[in-house]
Amino acid sequence: MSFKKDEMLIMPAVDIKNGKCVQLVQGEPGSEMVELENPELVAKHWEDLGARNIHVIDLDGTINGIASLDTIEKILNEISIPIQLGGGIRSLDYARQLLNLDIERLIIGTMGIQHPETITELSDEYGSDRIMISLDSKDNKVVIKGWREKIDKSPVELSSEFKEYGAGSILFTNVDVEGLLGGFYTDPVVELKESVDIPIVYSGGITTIDDIKKLNESGVDGIVIGSALYKDKIDLTEALKYQKR
Repeated sequence: MSFKKDEMLIMPAVDIKNGKCVQLVQGEPGSEMVELENPELVAKHWEDLGARNIHVIDLDGTINGIASLDTIEKILNEISIPIQLGGGIRSLDYARQLLNLDIERLIIGTMGIQHPETITELSDEYGSDRIMISLDSKDNKVVIKGWREKIDKSPVELSSEFKEYGAGSILFTNVDVEGLLGGFYTDPVVELKESVDIPIVYSGGITTIDDIKKLNESGVDGIVIGSALYKDKIDLTEALKYQKR
């Protein structure tokens, strides 16, 4: 589903690890605050409540380099709405394999930042709308390799480069607040949104309906909600009312 000017697409997160749907605290293995069987049924639950897109992260691929392809395929087979997928995409061959499964948008992180020509190649082959670059920020510096390595550039500094390489959208995750259920900072989101003219999807720290209202007003094109949904801090049906501007 492409982004629309007059709305902010709201996407529930279905993070997968060891065949389960989990939510980690700041991406740390072993910090599971949520652990549910059958991720495909979790995704179907969000679809049934009205979600128009699901955000899937393969944590096995990110953490261990072992892709959860079986679970990804189960999710694709269970739901009828599009998914955007990231996590552990370390080669062009694997990226193509996923795109050929009819993943709507593929989220490229470390590989794209270290080898930006891969973004150009995939965008040329599949269309830039299907290629999203992930800019994860800690202390206003981009982090890669599952948030374990920091590079000396800010998200704003990198964002303009990746538009030139062909990325159709950006996923911006504020690692400083991700998974903590304590809210988020608006300024980094607004600064990034103002620096480029391609769609920005925000993730990290979204905890209340007021947070969703603020993000709607910030002009971002989409948001990802994870822990707050699973811990009943946010009701998805209520949140979806704020997709329209």
